[in-house]
Amino acid sequence: MVVDCAVFNKPKVKNMKKSIHISYHKTEIGELIIGSFEEKICLVGFCCHKKRTAVYNRIKKRLNANFEQKEDKVIKETKVQIDEYLQGDRKEFNVPVLLLGTDFQKQVWNELKNVAYGKTASYLDIAKRINNPKAVRAAASANGANAISLIIPCHRIIESNGGLGGYGGGLTAKKRLLKMEVMNSKQ
Repeated sequence: MVVDCAVFNKPKVKNMKKSIHISYHKTEIGELIIGSFEEKICLVGFCCHKKRTAVYNRIKKRLNANFEQKEDKVIKETKVQIDEYLQGDRKEFNVPVLLLGTDFQKQVWNELKNVAYGKTASYLDIAKRINNPKAVRAAASANGANAISLIIPCHRIIESNGGLGGYGGGLTAKKRLLKMEVMNSKQ
């Protein structure tokens, strides 16, 4: 059993009756934790993410549920699709997702899905696309709060000046993902 993500050391949500299934997945870009709730993916995160505890606690609180290490059908399919994506054989994911955030965050995350494979957009671009061009910082914050990495492609968002900005999986992983997508989109 892998516990690198420190998921089980946190206090449990009281009076919970449901579970968020989680499973770990080692990939060439780092170890991921994948979570599902009622057959929808609610978490794809890097175990090395600095803010992982806050993300995990937010998910548990919103769902009034605790983590249970169990690999269900949707997690298995997500692992297959992530592997296909990392091998360059998949450009889009088609697993059901459950977005857990504010209306504004959900609006940003839905817009992130519209950034094409092999392309990038800036935080300003995202703010403009949701008809709120003054909300650049809020869009950047929502991007950083994305709990479903890769499927909601926050790695495709860069700074207006061309800088990479941040990434929960680290800048090395972000560079690798962007490079891989550019190379595969030319094929």
